[in-house]
Formats: sequence, C-alpha cells, structure tokens
Amino acid sequence: MLKIYNSLSRQKEQFKPIEPGKVRMYVCGMTVYDYCHLGHARVMVVFDMVSRWLRAGGFDVTYVRNITDIDDKIIRRAGENGESIRALTDRFIDAMHEDADALGVLRPDHEPRATEYVAPMQKLIGTLMENGLAYKADNEDVCYSVRKFDGYGKLSGKSLDELRAGERVEVAGGKHDPLDFVLWKRARVDEPEEVKWTSPWGAGRPGWHIECSAMSSELLGAQFDIHGGGADLQFPHHENEIAQSEGAHKCTFVNYWMHNGFVRVDDEKMSKSLGNFFTIRDVLKEYAPEVVRFFILRAHYRSPLNYSDAHLVDARNALSRLYTALRNVPPAAGSGAVDWSSPHAARFKLAMDDDFNTAEGLSVLFDLANEVNRNRSAEAAALLRDLGGVLGLLEQDPTSFLQGGVADAEGSDDEASIEARIAARIEAKKARNFAEADRIRAELLADGIALEDTPQGTIWRRA
Repeated sequence: MLKIYNSLSRQKEQFKPIEPGKVRMYVCGMTVYDYCHLGHARVMVVFDMVSRWLRAGGFDVTYVRNITDIDDKIIRRAGENGESIRALTDRFIDAMHEDADALGVLRPDHEPRATEYVAPMQKLIGTLMENGLAYKADNEDVCYSVRKFDGYGKLSGKSLDELRAGERVEVAGGKHDPLDFVLWKRARVDEPEEVKWTSPWGAGRPGWHIECSAMSSELLGAQFDIHGGGADLQFPHHENEIAQSEGAHKCTFVNYWMHNGFVRVDDEKMSKSLGNFFTIRDVLKEYAPEVVRFFILRAHYRSPLNYSDAHLVDARNALSRLYTALRNVPPAAGSGAVDWSSPHAARFKLAMDDDFNTAEGLSVLFDLANEVNRNRSAEAAALLRDLGGVLGLLEQDPTSFLQGGVADAEGSDDEASIEARIAARIEAKKARNFAEADRIRAELLADGIALEDTPQGTIWRRA
C-alpha cells in the first residue's frame, strides 16, 4: 500500500485518493524568464517519477503543472531585451520543453499558462472579497487579510505571532497588516499594456499566489489529491494557496502535500550570488541527460541533492554498470509487463510504495544487474530493463548509451579512430607485443574510452 510523506501532517500517511482509482495532482511549475536550472530539473524529474509510479500502480492520473508567464521578473527581463512579454515567455517555454524532453520528463496532462486564467483568478478574488477575506488597499491593490483566515501557518508550522515578530518593515501601500499579501496588483503607468487587464478593481494584473489556486480549481476541482513543488515554495506560496482556496471554497484544498528537497552545489546552497548556479543546459554540455536523471533519482526526493562533478561522474559510472549488464546479456523477449510477485519486483514495489523511495528502488536494480552478470539470465535482464523503465531509465540501446558522447560531441571520425586503435591493439597482442597493447589500452583510457575483452571480442564504452 502506497504511503506518502504529507508535509501538512509531517508524517507518512496511507494514500487514499478522493475518487477510487483516480489521482488528481498539481505541481507548481516554472516562471519563464530564463533557462531552467538544476532546481527546476529536480522538480520536473521527481514529479514525473511520481506520476509514472502512480500510473504503474493502475491509477488514472490527471497531472497539472502550471507555467507562470506574468511576473515582475518577466516584465523587467522583456523590457531589458526590448521584446514583447509573449515573445520572451514563448521562447523560454520552448527551451523548458527541450530541457524536460532531454531529461525524459513526460509532458503533464495539462500545462496551463497563467495569462490564460486571469478571468478565473478575478472570480476567485471576488469570492474572497465577498467572504470578507480580501480588501482593496489604499494604493488600489487587492490584498488578502491573513489574520481573518483561521489556520494560517498550518502547512509551514509558523504561527501568526512568530511571523509578525519577524516583520521589520512598515505597512506599505495601505495594507491592514504586514502579513497580508497581494491578490491583484494595480497597473502602473510604466508597465506595458500587455500586462494590464480590466477588472472590477481597476486595470492591473494578478499576484503570484492567486494563479495556482485558480488554475488548480479550474482543472482539478476545489479539492484534489496531491500538490507538489520545491521545498522553497512551502512558505509563503503554498501557505497562501491554502488560505486563498479554502477561504473561497470553504473545504479542504489538498489532501497530500509533497515537497522535494533543495539542490546544493558542493555542499553549498545553489545561488547566482555564490557563482555556483547551473542551468540544465550547462550540465547537459558535460553529462548525458539520462545520467542527470539517474543522479536526481538516486537520492530520495525529500533529501538535499548535492551536485558536484564527482557525484555526476559516479552516477555515470553506476548507470553504465546497469547498461553493461544489459549489453552483455540481451533481455528476454516479453510484453514488458512486470510480474510484481517476483522477489526483485516485490522489493522494488515495497521501496517505491514507501514514499517513492527511489534510492532503495535503484539498489534493487543493481542487485538484478549482479544476477544478470553472475547467471547470464535473460529473464533477469528483462526485469532489470522493465523496472528501470518504470523510472524512465534504461530505455536506450545499451551499446548506444555506453558508446555515446555528450550531445553527439564525438562524431563518426572519433568512433572510427577508436575502432582503429582497438584493431591495432588486437594486432599487437597477436604479435605478442603486450607492452604496445597495454600502451594502446592506457592511451584510450586517458581519452575516456574503457575496453573490455570478452569471448566475443573487445568492446568499448565511454568511461
């Protein structure tokens, strides 16, 4: 039985969907004004894994991941570039899809853009005003009155008194309380017309928090099963979503809250100010996409993920061991359907049902690879391939993966050179010139090419 760590209750809970056999899941997506970074990669891969596992368990999943295409950063970046906001956001949405596709992330069932849901946002704001939870401030913004919502802070564990004690700024813009947040921002004279919508409260645009409350309720209903996102969104974004949605609909908003851990770089928080900020495409220049996906899934989704070259190289070597087993013992033909009663599959399922424990699940794959190598079992190889496929791994031709370069940086001439040197080594061995054979092996290894002598001949892979 699947158990999920619920950030709201701070404990693992048995998963029971609202509607038997169906799961409705919403994940906070990207603000599209720049290329996606490693933190975005983790969100995309983690919740792709979650949706894959739910579907493998027989659930009918409706997965929504939104796109924020209106935001202060977007307006500022478009102005700096001298381009329209739509041109900027379209360009970076395309880039986001390229990155996600490379990482083997399946497209969500719905990918709503905030600008397409302004009318539902306005309706939700109107309901909050009718319910006495929102007001028009002196500066003509519409704000949410946090203290009027009972239970604010239940997701983050922060009390109103603690939050208020942490405030060190004057009440600005006519807010009733510093803790109140903006639902609707009045239009500024210097903003482009494409970010100004008419509304009952004057021309303006939605605040950030309201978009997810509106889009999720429009596509999944007032109450749904799972809401996910990075740990950095737990407060204030997700806390504010709860206040908005439950304040408007007067019912529980989400049953299970999931948050993936932070990405760190060499044990420091990833940040532009520290100069250790990496985009997905930066990383993919050095490492194959499946290696990056494997690296992300190798850690439990709630734990910190420490990025370093050493960890990526180790991930590449580990994934290569799995592919080597599949290359050496071709999997038996079959339907691809997993027999979950078999010992290895049952262990894998037990791990994944324990709050999506991919770290433990991957250990089962290595045990299977050992069995493949030891017993030359085509059936074990088939199970290894199929269980990897559940996680979006091991779906390439093994030789193509093992001999493939990064983004085809190595061309056919390089492969021809490798084969020529291997042939020269074979001739050296035939001539009993073992020193020359060893020299060629060492030269190839220095160039990142590892050789393996097998009964079928010498095979190679990129080390």
